[in-house]
Amino acid sequence: MQSKNTQSYERPQGAVLAGRLAEPRRFIQILAGPRQTGKSTLVQQVVERLELPVRYASADEPMLRGGEWIAQQWEAARLAMIPAGAVLVLDEIQKISGWSETVKRLWDEDTRARRPLRVVLLGSAPLLITKALSESLAGRFEVIFLSHWSYGEMRTAFGWSLEQFVFHGGYPGAAPLIGDHERWARYVLDSLVETSISRDVLLLTRVDKPALLRQLFELACRYSGQVLSYTKMLGQLQDAGNTTTLAHYLKLLTGAGMVCGLQKYAGDVSRSRGSSPKLQVLNTALMTAMSGLTLAEARADHAIWGRLVESAVGAHLANAALCGDCQLHYWRDGNQEVDFVVRRSRRLTAIEVKSGRAPVVHSGTAAFAQAYKPQRCLLVGGDGIALEEFLSQPVRHWLGG
Repeated sequence: MQSKNTQSYERPQGAVLAGRLAEPRRFIQILAGPRQTGKSTLVQQVVERLELPVRYASADEPMLRGGEWIAQQWEAARLAMIPAGAVLVLDEIQKISGWSETVKRLWDEDTRARRPLRVVLLGSAPLLITKALSESLAGRFEVIFLSHWSYGEMRTAFGWSLEQFVFHGGYPGAAPLIGDHERWARYVLDSLVETSISRDVLLLTRVDKPALLRQLFELACRYSGQVLSYTKMLGQLQDAGNTTTLAHYLKLLTGAGMVCGLQKYAGDVSRSRGSSPKLQVLNTALMTAMSGLTLAEARADHAIWGRLVESAVGAHLANAALCGDCQLHYWRDGNQEVDFVVRRSRRLTAIEVKSGRAPVVHSGTAAFAQAYKPQRCLLVGGDGIALEEFLSQPVRHWLGG
């Protein structure tokens, strides 16, 4: 059942943005996150409530944009200002070469002139946005990160069941299409996957082997939830490459909000970075759209459903990590392993995931607890915390402290 839609649901970050825009002009507001996470919709919902003139413009056009375009939009917003100020919203800002230098210059001009112009920038390539901010706009911005939609959000906005979320993931734009599986899958692959790779990775970053990057993405979806060394990955891929290239490409795909590689927890940063990554999708829709399976077919296969359940939990945790709420790892020592190790401040939490009935004692968790003394050891599914309950709560709820 789909009772609502994305236009009638406002994400919690909307209250944060509204509060910041209601304050006297202090910082540039940056909304960053993967494609189709509702950045533009959220800003529209917020600015419609403001009693200020709003200038909205998008750089997501088939023509080249430059710093002069930003200056033109900025000047138009200045002209629209009332004594209380105005709001300038620039979407897809990462498409403009050298955008941060132009924004810095114009922002500093307004600061010196005491113009009360509030500025909101939206970007769908978080890695590129963050890099530009650190290089040019230090001390002038605040970031609001919009991750993929959670189970609680998809349930509230669309009335989804737990099974629908585990299979279809958290893309609100694709939600109206789930009644027609082939149409839904094509939308995810063509409008989300292909657009993210071609426009947020290949168009904006130097990639010498685009075919290898695409193959790596497909491999990460196929092996989500599994630890795979870069050497083994190369054995699965057709295009020639090396481990350094694969690690770089995986980082680019993480920056586009698609897949990531979790590092092994070793209690030491340098040792963790040198480990084989555990592949993890950031949205389970990426797994299922590429698999060719329907929800009924995936649900009937215990092994496949188990991987989807673990990936849904992993995506919930990984999105929280990308938002800065925690650090996420896995752990393995010989035959002993823990699905997820989460660090928040000085608190360590071990999380094991089971899609069916499970014994009370888990040897991997016990071995990890003996070695690292985590504050909490959680079992999700089986005899532990119900999967629906775990996915309904924000990650920090389970970490304590």
